Amino acid sequence: MEQEVERYKWIKMEQEVERYRKPTRILHWFNGGAFIILFFTGLILFIPSLGFLAVDSWTRILHRIGAVIIVAGPLIYLLTNWKASWKGLKEAFVWGKDDLEWLKAAPRYYFLCDEEAMPPQEHMNTGQKLWWLMVIVMGVVIGVSGLIMWVFKTTAPAALLQWSIFAHDVAFIALGAMFFVHVFLSVIHPLMRPLRTGAWSSMARGKVSAEYAKAHHRKWYDRVSKGMKESPSADE
Repeated sequence: MEQEVERYKWIKMEQEVERYRKPTRILHWFNGGAFIILFFTGLILFIPSLGFLAVDSWTRILHRIGAVIIVAGPLIYLLTNWKASWKGLKEAFVWGKDDLEWLKAAPRYYFLCDEEAMPPQEHMNTGQKLWWLMVIVMGVVIGVSGLIMWVFKTTAPAALLQWSIFAHDVAFIALGAMFFVHVFLSVIHPLMRPLRTGAWSSMARGKVSAEYAKAHHRKWYDRVSKGMKESPSADE
């Protein structure tokens, strides 16, 4: 009897649900690669002591290539998957009572690994909404300020150029810090494991275990498990 119970638990854990489809996963890794290029080339330009690495302007060239890639990717995705894009944006910007409760419970959840503290969440939980908002807002700031520094460097008013540099640096620090938090919580944090069935799996294979879905996205999982048709969202 005990063996049957263990076998049943194993089968339950092996059940999977689809989180993200291939176009979304491709965009995720596409942007992730471009961001890494931008981050490290930007770091070389940002920290004077690393200036010796910027030989023959290759750092600036790579930085601009990364900028073009990270802007082109989402635009192409938006044009070819506008329904999923709109759904993702709507999820990120629509907040409710459970989101506020999530913020209150976050310290217990992340520092004490208390999963019971979290209120039930949708396909995009509150932490993912914060990440989306950070990417969108800081991304626009970085994009606009970077464009001014790149294209209008010799024609823009001095004050505008100085403010663009300041805004670019602040947004770079904020988004860079959030990026490492995102990676830590997606890959390293104990509650996101095992990698084969948790958050990493959602972007590597597009699927997560039913147990993971119930623990982190209960509202969404309940609908999916009842057979309601719902397309995976546009982002993590």
